[in-house]
Amino acid sequence: MANSEIPAARLRAWWAHRQWLDGAHRGASPAEVLTATGWARSVGGAAPYLGLFARAGLDRETVDAAVADLQVHELPAARGCTYVLPAADYALGLAVGAAAPEGELATAERHLGVRRDEIEKLCLRISRVLAGSEPLNPAAIREGTGDAVRSLGEAGKKRGLSTTLPLALGLMQARGLIRRVPVNGRLDQQRYGYVAWDQPVRGSATELARRYFSWAGPASLKNFRWFSGFPAATAKQAVAALDLSTVPGTDLLIDRELADEFAEFTVPAAPGYALLAGIDGLHLLHRALPRLIDPADADRPVPGAKAGRSFGSEAGPQTHIVVDRGRIIGFWEYDTEQREIVHQLFVPADAELRDTIARTEAFVREQLGDARGFSLDSPKSRAPKIAAIRSAAAAG
Repeated sequence: MANSEIPAARLRAWWAHRQWLDGAHRGASPAEVLTATGWARSVGGAAPYLGLFARAGLDRETVDAAVADLQVHELPAARGCTYVLPAADYALGLAVGAAAPEGELATAERHLGVRRDEIEKLCLRISRVLAGSEPLNPAAIREGTGDAVRSLGEAGKKRGLSTTLPLALGLMQARGLIRRVPVNGRLDQQRYGYVAWDQPVRGSATELARRYFSWAGPASLKNFRWFSGFPAATAKQAVAALDLSTVPGTDLLIDRELADEFAEFTVPAAPGYALLAGIDGLHLLHRALPRLIDPADADRPVPGAKAGRSFGSEAGPQTHIVVDRGRIIGFWEYDTEQREIVHQLFVPADAELRDTIARTEAFVREQLGDARGFSLDSPKSRAPKIAAIRSAAAAG
């Protein structure tokens, strides 16, 4: 791809602007943020909270209340991956993610002797078990379904599937028949109960493409294919149905209604700092990390990784990131022992950047308690990265 006619700084700043990282949307609701900037990837870490805090200054209580009120919810969506979606997108999110549990069932049929009819019967049994109003955890569901759940033995364990229960739960979630409820109301701790639901499932590939290019444009067909998980023909057909134009000198596409605004857009003179998770949509919508990195920073070592790994060669950040107008300008992690953010900056810190770090640190310390990157992240596993960031920061 050649971006010779568009300065990289302008592209990055535009993406940050479209991602509401310019400080202009304080006080927007969680649903408003997710509708405008895209679904927030959730893997049992702090990413949704950090993203909503950076974009709209939202505290955890406000986000958790929106989850409890079903204004936003964590659902399997694009590629079958879990995202936090606004209510208006529940039907579409489930529709575009439906292929994943079907694929898992097909694999189990081929390799584990699972029959579709037994899974469908298990789904019916689960529906009866969940007829009450209280969420039930998987253990309670298994107990309630009795012999309808069966072990898949050693072969299943090797494939990460010890019983047939996850297959049925996955299908029922994708069909909008059940939903997962976080047991303590939080998005950053993967402990769930399940309740019955009656959520319609509908939407097309073109609808997803339309949303995607409003969140991520300019973006390439390849970027959209990665985000959606669609086969090449499906993605191409979905994009062809939109009114997009090609950004000169690139393979990037943008909605024609935004093209004039993009052409006139200039990089703001004032910095716009934010501390984000490594899987924030600013990166993950495109999953083209070099676009967000200044060439001078590409050869920086990856904190805590084996020698020889460079930041610019990674598929995605291995730490949380500090950004300014779309450019990644630093790494950060949260040290639970010292109760502080540890950071390595690529630029001198001015008063505003120091204030942004301090505000995010207070948010994490007082409202989250930690800033895990994903469900298996822990202070112990994070220690090498924290040590490497401290060392690099001290070395200047």
